[in-house]
Amino acid sequence: MATFEVTGGHPLRGEITAQGAKNEALQVICATLLTPEEVVIHNLPQIVDVMQLIELLGCMGVETRRLAEDTWSFRAERIDLDYLKSDDYRERAARLRGSVMIIGPLLARFGVGYIPKPGGDKIGRRRLDTHFIGFQKLGARFDFDAGENFFEVEGKNLEGCYMLLDEASVTGTANIVMAAVMARGTTTIYNAACEPYVQQLCKMLNRMGARISGIASNLLTIEGVGELHGTQHTLLPDMIEVGSFIGLAAMTRSEITIRKVSYENLGIIPQQFARMGIHFEQRGDDIYIPRQEHYAIETFIDGSIMTIADAPWPGLTPDLLSVFLVVATQARGAVLIHQKMFESRLFFVDKLIDMGAQIILCDPHRATVIGHDHNFRLRATRMTSPDIRAGVALLIAALSADGVSEIQNVEQIDRGYQNIDGRLGALGARIIRRD
Repeated sequence: MATFEVTGGHPLRGEITAQGAKNEALQVICATLLTPEEVVIHNLPQIVDVMQLIELLGCMGVETRRLAEDTWSFRAERIDLDYLKSDDYRERAARLRGSVMIIGPLLARFGVGYIPKPGGDKIGRRRLDTHFIGFQKLGARFDFDAGENFFEVEGKNLEGCYMLLDEASVTGTANIVMAAVMARGTTTIYNAACEPYVQQLCKMLNRMGARISGIASNLLTIEGVGELHGTQHTLLPDMIEVGSFIGLAAMTRSEITIRKVSYENLGIIPQQFARMGIHFEQRGDDIYIPRQEHYAIETFIDGSIMTIADAPWPGLTPDLLSVFLVVATQARGAVLIHQKMFESRLFFVDKLIDMGAQIILCDPHRATVIGHDHNFRLRATRMTSPDIRAGVALLIAALSADGVSEIQNVEQIDRGYQNIDGRLGALGARIIRRD
């Protein structure tokens, strides 16, 4: 198990470019299963979850080739459906959450899909009902072996229909869209997720020959087609990484320029950091964050305490709440962080409290943070990364702390952030990786 040895208290300076979006990558890689023709994807991040998914598709029979550092070619001409029932497939697919999006393309093209209960972050209940209810509405038969934790879906003749999703699930929407693009007739999906990465998937599918309208809204209409073709696709920058770097700059009193952020696709993220009192400038498609000695959290108009809560797009992504929480520990003022979607995602705050942060964990979903206004530096400590986003939040805390901290289980951070120690080291961060 790898660890980070982090020496805090050193401001960073320089430019950094956000990697390709992890969540978009997992969707569009699975979409390559929809066609026997070549699909080329650019700006793929070299992170654990993405590399494991590419390896999994290779084992399924997809011809995968690395064309450049961040560019891969996929040709799913021959798929070994027997492999999907093997122990090796179950072991590999169970490692990552994104593997669940294999089912939709397989169901659309071959009429069958198999997947073990997927892994991923342990951040509370992450049900898959939306996915399978959507498949059933299209005419598929669903079976779950509770003893083996194995899902099986079969449907040779999918039929388009109207469906109202019980939640605006991002992966659920992506999975159902990929299943519906080759179904007979018209499928209408209401309460669909509409974040930029789902938009990107739909645009890619349309270039492959799909007929999807309503992109960027929560009402998608899909006219089924007989086949899809090859294409090229470029990932957006990762908005979660952009937000993480904004928070890092404020917390460590650093001067950083984040390059090529695709500002128009960041949604409410910049606005929410502004409400935390963090100054930044949009310079073309870059974000410049000047060094700030202090930043003050706004209150609501009536003077009540600010609340920052997650919500479906265009609301604030839940993946950034851990970063907002840790940044608030050195702000002037107080804020209520409300994590609505996952009941275990705030449990890392006990480590921040050990470091001297003033946080009241109200319940599994809410935490009140009273900032130190940089009058007291957090203390260095030893901690463990529980999931991707909490892991990078703890890294930000360690980089601002007084002394040398140790972060264990950094493989969790590696799942979502490419070479984070090397890239931040180029800005002046003092991070030593020990295996």
